[in-house]
Amino acid sequence: MRYAIQETLVEIQPGKKTKRQMVSVLTPEEWAAQRSAFDIGIDIEAEPALALDVQAEVNYDSITGTIRKPDRANLKEEGAKFAFALDERGIVFIDETGTAAQLIETIKNSKRWRKPSLERFLYDFLLQLISGDTAFMAGIERELDSMEKAIHRDYTGKTDHERINEIRSDLRDLDDYLEHLQDFAEVLEENENGFFAEDNLRYFRLFYNRVEKMRDKAASLREQAMQIRDLSKMYLDIHQNRIMTVLTVVTALFAPLTLIVGWYGMNFQHMPELALPYSYPLLIAICLALTLGLIALFKHLKWL
Repeated sequence: MRYAIQETLVEIQPGKKTKRQMVSVLTPEEWAAQRSAFDIGIDIEAEPALALDVQAEVNYDSITGTIRKPDRANLKEEGAKFAFALDERGIVFIDETGTAAQLIETIKNSKRWRKPSLERFLYDFLLQLISGDTAFMAGIERELDSMEKAIHRDYTGKTDHERINEIRSDLRDLDDYLEHLQDFAEVLEENENGFFAEDNLRYFRLFYNRVEKMRDKAASLREQAMQIRDLSKMYLDIHQNRIMTVLTVVTALFAPLTLIVGWYGMNFQHMPELALPYSYPLLIAICLALTLGLIALFKHLKWL
């Protein structure tokens, strides 16, 4: 598929030529058969799936590299990868996944430009690569807020630490992805080969700044996840300390009673108080007095 960059993307029929800058989408097989007609891409990555992430390389007469579109619905997978090559005449995407064609179709159906240019198209294309990331972070923010409210409501520190670690890992991966996109935008903005109009370089700077704000948001969410983990641990420690306090108080209450039982359980022949008629009720009264006195002391010390 080939499109001319006009007020919108206009599909070019096979065999027709245009003087306007173009956007093309080819499969690897089509690229191998037609690459001589484009005269670009001398160092293009033959297998985009082998590339680590978004990357761009400036060549003598082109800019080539790979692009990755993550699947935020299935973060265990890397997402779709495809290659590209561009010069002042336009850009060619080499993609067997159909992702590039889908993104271009979205732009074609939703964008209309007063000043159409390759730079403006690239700006909108890059925005498509991060279109789902804002909603992704908003979902994480709501989830973290719910976790924090649950911790304050429960007061026991119960939370899903495994899920928190997953969130932090996802946000770290997102930050890495956004960092590569910033590097990509910087390569375009440097305009080493002079492919782009100076007035249009602002699009790449605008995209860079937008991604920078998203990275700040991702960093803020990672910090919030760490704070929730620490908050959960704090409440868990408090809960455990309360349990230990109760156990300590119970032990302290029964310690003097145990001493009395042990004392009068000794097998001495002469223990004169055992012969007193009121020794048993008196011992009960002493035990009650000790227990009530210790309870009053613990309450005064705010242990209870």
